[in-house]
Amino acid sequence: MINEHVIVGCGYVGTRLALQIREQGEAVTGIVRSDDGVARLEHLGIKGLRCDLAAEDPGDLGLADARLFHFAPPPGSGVQDPHTRHLVDVFERYGHPRRVVYISTTGVYGDCGGAWIDETHPVAPVAARSQRRLDAEETLRRWSAASGRDLVILRVAGIYGPDRLPLERLRAGAPMVRPEDSPYTNRIHVDDLVAACSAAMERAPSGAVYNACDGHPSTMTDYFLDVAAVAGLPSPPLIGLEEAADRLSEGMLSYLSESRRLRNDRLREELGVVFRYPSLAEGLRGIF
Repeated sequence: MINEHVIVGCGYVGTRLALQIREQGEAVTGIVRSDDGVARLEHLGIKGLRCDLAAEDPGDLGLADARLFHFAPPPGSGVQDPHTRHLVDVFERYGHPRRVVYISTTGVYGDCGGAWIDETHPVAPVAARSQRRLDAEETLRRWSAASGRDLVILRVAGIYGPDRLPLERLRAGAPMVRPEDSPYTNRIHVDDLVAACSAAMERAPSGAVYNACDGHPSTMTDYFLDVAAVAGLPSPPLIGLEEAADRLSEGMLSYLSESRRLRNDRLREELGVVFRYPSLAEGLRGIF
């Protein structure tokens, strides 16, 4: 098992990464929560293993000396990530991976008022979902320091790609806030994120943190308008913030409360990641 790649949370991103690893002739196992997930992976020729990290002792997952990608999300509530804590318990009981690449979120920076920021910006998560991700980061840092094993953190912006666009929302005619009220958001095409994950595993120094984004932010409203235009769908009706409080979901309102523009210089310069889709325009053309 030494040096085998293991992807914990082998879903949208992980499956694409697993296919790439397999095509390179290397061993890879995808860990998922359900039997259906295992069947999906094995249909694609990927070794699958079922595990629920909500269990306090998931058992021996064969992670000793593996190259581990941790993509499993935290629970849907609270401000801590017990799933990552249980995963670290697995390391302690059954053997440590040699290196972990963890997908976190750029939400750990909180609201930056639309300012340009890089990885040196202090973390100040506001949303509970981002606090859970920061808790996972800190759990993994403690593990890395105690075990001497490698850890790399990717703080990932909004992921888009095939089958990951707000098309149903647009078809339903759901509203969006006016451009002047809209925050800056950041994103990355799934194929570029897979490339970033591979580079982080192969070349990043232990302890490094990278913003995984395309470096070309736009407002959330511009994002929806651009997707609608390329997909040939009606533009969403635009409303003011005062009306949005009654018409948008709590989750959407949470995203609208934070604004930041993220630099990706470190990802490009340190790891040499070359973006296939350096902006939303190229990414949408590739999808459609």
